[in-house]
Amino acid sequence: MSDAMTLGVVHNPQCGILLEVETPPWRDRIRTEEELLEQLEAQAEAARKRRAEALKDGADELGSVYAVAKDQQLSWTAVAKAIKKYTTE
Repeated sequence: MSDAMTLGVVHNPQCGILLEVETPPWRDRIRTEEELLEQLEAQAEAARKRRAEALKDGADELGSVYAVAKDQQLSWTAVAKAIKKYTTE
């Protein structure tokens, strides 16, 4: 076994045995984590857009951005900026 690889011990309760698992090389781990971060960023961006649409719907229902901000205990500028940034194309 290479010094660059480390072993972890994994308990498999279904079999009642311990297994040794090799840790992937650091380059592979970095690549995996970067892919995960990209996925999370995409999900966060989609959530920001959906939130902005909901804020816009709230402003339409309540009559103003200020009313939505007050209802949600947010600053009206934060609500207005979110709506402008994520609902205008």
